[in-house]
Amino acid sequence: MTGAIYPDLENRSVLVTGGGSGIGEAIVRAFARQKAKVGFLDIHEGASTKLAGELQKAGHAVLFEPCDVTDVAALRAGIERIRGTHGPITVLVNNAAHDERHKTEEVTEAYWDGRIAVNLKHQFFAAQAVLADMKENGSGSIINFGSTSWMVGQGGMAAYTASKSAVLGLTRSLARDYGPFNIRVNAIAPGWIMTERQLTLWLTPEAEAELMQRQCLKRKLYPPEIAKVVLFLASEEAGACTNQHYVVDGGWV
Repeated sequence: MTGAIYPDLENRSVLVTGGGSGIGEAIVRAFARQKAKVGFLDIHEGASTKLAGELQKAGHAVLFEPCDVTDVAALRAGIERIRGTHGPITVLVNNAAHDERHKTEEVTEAYWDGRIAVNLKHQFFAAQAVLADMKENGSGSIINFGSTSWMVGQGGMAAYTASKSAVLGLTRSLARDYGPFNIRVNAIAPGWIMTERQLTLWLTPEAEAELMQRQCLKRKLYPPEIAKVVLFLASEEAGACTNQHYVVDGGWV
């Protein structure tokens, strides 16, 4: 990935949830290119171990910790291990999510709770876990991942869209609470980004035709384009940006 270099990100301790593939992988690679110390959590060990090994071999300070982010105790333990290696965390990217489709008639209470846990709950507890680090540092940046799915009224995934819309409320509340400590909290709402998962599961010819009809930009969007926005919000170039919701969707919404 090419793009801007932000000198203030060099040697920063960065935590990315869900960093092993898709948008998360692009974010990990982008911070590594900035010479940041990157720790990432992911439940999928194979791809994550491969990514970390590749970047370590290239000389980057990248650490992978296996973690199910829906287990708050495990989440806290994983963050503590990354902190122990890379030092106090001053950039948090809450990227982990799962956009599994589901019919309303088939959703159970356990399934609903599981979707909220992976798409929303972990974001709060990860932010809570790094607060002391950022307060001691005198600054920090937290970037929460939402989605445009709820904004466009997408059906077939009510638990996902409900949790992703709640990310905006969480972001604004944390921005207000953390602002006195010079900690910035923003949200990114990606549109339809062509990760391997999306290409494999959801991009049918009919869906691609709708994409080209509805987006202002008549091309597909890819994970590195989201990572570039994350870097900006993490850097001091965005030092006055907080309590905001940045839509990166090619002009769909």
